Amino acid sequence: MSARSNPRRSNGHRRDMLRRRVLAAYDVCAICGKPVDKTLRSPHPMSAEVDELIPVSRGGDPLSFANCRLTHRRCNRLKSDKSDEYARRQLEGKAEPTARALPFATVGLD
Repeated sequence: MSARSNPRRSNGHRRDMLRRRVLAAYDVCAICGKPVDKTLRSPHPMSAEVDELIPVSRGGDPLSFANCRLTHRRCNRLKSDKSDEYARRQLEGKAEPTARALPFATVGLD
């Protein structure tokens, strides 16, 4: 397998079977908790996607049912390789704080 190949598709048949199993087992998005309309097709933002609990980029197994769950495409894209909490904050519109967003210290300014 080359360095550029997608580990999710290296065994396409197994991944397709896993996707069917995840779609049959779950009905709600693991990130936002809302129902997933399984009739919608990609690239619709609310279409069904299989997400890995431990991202493949961080060593997760893309062919393990225990590592996979159902999400909306939009939620999965927001999550990327970060935490569910990060994606939930993005959905709520609460961006992660940056160094510039932190309040200034007021010690000794009186």
